[in-house]
Amino acid sequence: MDWNSLSNAAIIREIGKRLKEYRLKKLYTQQELAEQAGISIFSVAQIERGKPVSVSILLPVLRVLRLLDNLELLLPETGLSPVQLLQLKGRTPQRIRPKKAK
Repeated sequence: MDWNSLSNAAIIREIGKRLKEYRLKKLYTQQELAEQAGISIFSVAQIERGKPVSVSILLPVLRVLRLLDNLELLLPETGLSPVQLLQLKGRTPQRIRPKKAK
């Protein structure tokens, strides 16, 4: 799937659809998922209908469905190149200054 070609609303709907599929695969009712995640059944229904919810609502659902490890694919650690490591000499940058115009 080309996620970049989808609108934000379409992405949210697709996430809701997939989370519903995972819930059904794990044989959870909406009520059971809501209870285990510590959220309301209304929030579970909102997610599955493709309505926007906050990350603080989504994370417990991902945790119950054992999908949190997938966040590593979404936002992998950036890491530094060998050249950057040599330039820093063990220091972590505290801020990034804008480049001067030539």
